Amino acid sequence: MNVLGLPILTFLTFLPVAGMLVVLALPGSRARAIKIAANVFAGLELAATLLLLTRFDAASGEMQLVERLPWIKSLGAQYLLGVDGISLLLILLTSLLTFVATLSSWDAVKGRLKEYYVFLLLLETGMIGVFLALDLLLFYVFWEVVLVPMYFLIGIWGGERRLYAAIKFFLYTLFGSVSMLIGILVLRGQHQTFDWTAMVAAGAVIPAALQGWIFLAFFLGFAIKVPMFPFHTWLPDAHVEAPTAGSVILAGVLLKMGAYGFLRFSLPLLPEAARRYAPAMAVLALVSIVYGALVSLMQKDMKKLIAYSSVSHMGFVMLGLFALTPMAAKGAVLQMINHGLSTGALFLIVGVLYERRHTRLIAEFGGLSARMPVYAAVFLVMTMSSIGLPGLNGFIGELMILMGTFPVSGLWTAIAATGIVLGAGYMLWLYQRVMFGQIVHPANESLKDLTVREFATFLPLLVLVFWIGLFPRPFLDIIDKPVEKIIRIVNPAHFEAPR
Repeated sequence: MNVLGLPILTFLTFLPVAGMLVVLALPGSRARAIKIAANVFAGLELAATLLLLTRFDAASGEMQLVERLPWIKSLGAQYLLGVDGISLLLILLTSLLTFVATLSSWDAVKGRLKEYYVFLLLLETGMIGVFLALDLLLFYVFWEVVLVPMYFLIGIWGGERRLYAAIKFFLYTLFGSVSMLIGILVLRGQHQTFDWTAMVAAGAVIPAALQGWIFLAFFLGFAIKVPMFPFHTWLPDAHVEAPTAGSVILAGVLLKMGAYGFLRFSLPLLPEAARRYAPAMAVLALVSIVYGALVSLMQKDMKKLIAYSSVSHMGFVMLGLFALTPMAAKGAVLQMINHGLSTGALFLIVGVLYERRHTRLIAEFGGLSARMPVYAAVFLVMTMSSIGLPGLNGFIGELMILMGTFPVSGLWTAIAATGIVLGAGYMLWLYQRVMFGQIVHPANESLKDLTVREFATFLPLLVLVFWIGLFPRPFLDIIDKPVEKIIRIVNPAHFEAPR
C-alpha cells in the first residue's frame, strides 16, 4: 500500500520530517504560518494513521505491510518496518496525542516558535519509528532520535528548573539506552542478524544464563523509560518543568515505549529469562503502584501529582505484562492506550489553568466549577477515567489486568487493587480542592472557560474515553492475536494446563 509513491509505513514515519522541513523553510517572523503548517502536518499524520487502520487485518497476528530494504550490509542491518495490532494502536495514540499537543500549543508558546514545532515534529517521527521498526539496530536509532527533541523541548521551553530536569532526563535515558544497546549487540551475535522476525522464528536458541544477562541489559533501558521504581526519579522533574505539550507526549507516548520494549523484545526473544524474572518484575510493579499512589496523595503541585500517578498507572501495565497470561497482557496493552488518553488530557487540563494563572499549586484554586463549568465537566470525566469508573476507558483495562493476574497470585491482585482505591483518593481530592468550595483568590473570579480551540483538543480524547469504556471490542480485537502469540512463546504452559 503506497501513499504519494511511498510505502505506507515509510510515509507514516517520515511525513512529520516533511512537515519539519516546511516549518524550517518559513521565515521566523511568520508565526501564524508556522503554526498552521505544523498543525496541518500533525493532522495529516493522524489522517494517514486512520487510513492505515482501514487496511489492517485484525484477524491476523502476524506483522503486516512489511517493508524491507538493505541498510548497513556490513553489519547485517536492514531498513525493516512492520505493523501488528500492538504497534497499530500505539501509533494511533502517538499521532492523536501529537496532533492534540500541537493544537494545544497555539497560544502557549511565545518564543522560538519555529524551533519548537521542528522539535515537536521530529519527536513524532522518532516515536512512530520506535513502534514500527523490526530491525533492532533501526529500533535503537529511532529510540535515540526521541531523546534529542524531548531534551530541547524541556530545556528551552520548560519551567524555572528546566535545565536541571532536561539534563536529568537525558542522563537517565541515555544510560538506559547504552545498556539496551549492549543487549542488542549480544542478541545480534547469537542470531547473526538484527531482524526481529528472524529471531522470533528461530525460537529459544540462546542459553538460559545468557538470556538472563541480556534481559537485565534490556531491563535497564526499558524500566527507566516506563519508569519503574526505583528508576522513576527523573519523571516528576521532567513533567513539572516540561511545557504542556511536552508533558502530554511524555506521559502519553514516551512512557509506553518502555512497556512496548518489554512486550516486543524481552518477552518473545528471551522467554526463559522472562519467566525466571517475572515474579521480581511483578514485585517492582506492585511497589510502583502503591508507592506512586501514596506519593501522589502528598503533592501540592497538580503536575507533580499527575506525574507520580503515572508511576502508579504504569505499574499496572507492567504487572499485566509479567503476569504472563493473555488476559492480563491484553489488559496491559489496552491500559497503555487508556493511560495515554486520560493522563494526556489531565496534563492539558493543568495547562489550561497554568496559561490563565501561571501557577500549578492546588492551594491557589478552589470553587472553579462556578466560573468554568465546561472545564469542570471535562476535568470530571478525565478524573473518573483515571480512577477507572465503569463505563469509561480506565475500568476495562484495570479489570482485565486484575482478572488475568488473579490465577497467578491472589496476593498480587489484592495489593494492586489497593492502588485503585488510593488512586480514587488522590484524584477525587484533587478535583474537590480545585473545583469546589469558595473562591478565595481574587484572580480566580475572572477566569474564562474553555475556548473553542481548547475544547477541540479535548474532544477526540473524550470520544475515545467513552468509546473504549462502553464498547472496547474493536480495540481488543486488534490486539488479541499478536498479544496471544507473544504469550504462547513466553508461557506455553498456560495454554497446555487445564483452566
